[in-house]
Amino acid sequence: MKRMFDGSLYLVTDRRMAGSRPLAEVVGAAIRGGVTCVQLREKTCGTREFMEQADALLPMMRRRGIPLIINDRIDVALAVGADGVHLGQKDMPLASARRIFGSDRIIGVSAESLEDALAAEEGGADYLGVSPIYATPTKTDTAPALGLEGLRRIRAAVKLPLVGIGGLNRDNAADVIRNGADGVAVVSAIMKAPDPEAAARELAVEIRRYRPPAED
Repeated sequence: MKRMFDGSLYLVTDRRMAGSRPLAEVVGAAIRGGVTCVQLREKTCGTREFMEQADALLPMMRRRGIPLIINDRIDVALAVGADGVHLGQKDMPLASARRIFGSDRIIGVSAESLEDALAAEEGGADYLGVSPIYATPTKTDTAPALGLEGLRRIRAAVKLPLVGIGGLNRDNAADVIRNGADGVAVVSAIMKAPDPEAAARELAVEIRRYRPPAED
């Protein structure tokens, strides 16, 4: 059975920002602070090291019921038994990924435009990462920033859960929720924080304050 997806506070990892701290230590603190989903993003390491990083996170996340999403790599996600995979616009096509990954796991898709969002919804994605809301130094290969207006256009056109990403932090998370996102994805706001648990808790408070209650 597919795990329920709660992307209200979605952490995207970046080990470089963790400094000397082990990734599992930062992620564990963030989960204690209120993170609801974690995407393991590794752009430079080899497959074996990627799997080792996932294996280090999974037991802790399973105990707390938090889904682990693997960025890009369906082979890694399958090998470690992750809950889902996130695909960018240059990654494997959604239809091919679904055939390989099956219907019981989560597939998220980055939507850099309204057209991307409509295609992903029609193709059977489980959620959209609307990206980038604002320009961000953590990713340099993205499309121009959509802004809140772009987010509102996508919200009006699709029914899938929307997770905003790109330049988001405690100061602007509420704006993203108020303009149609179901969740906020952050990288540096937690990964670089001296106290990841406190940073996550502050973000979670802001998100809960403005996020509409779930329908029964």
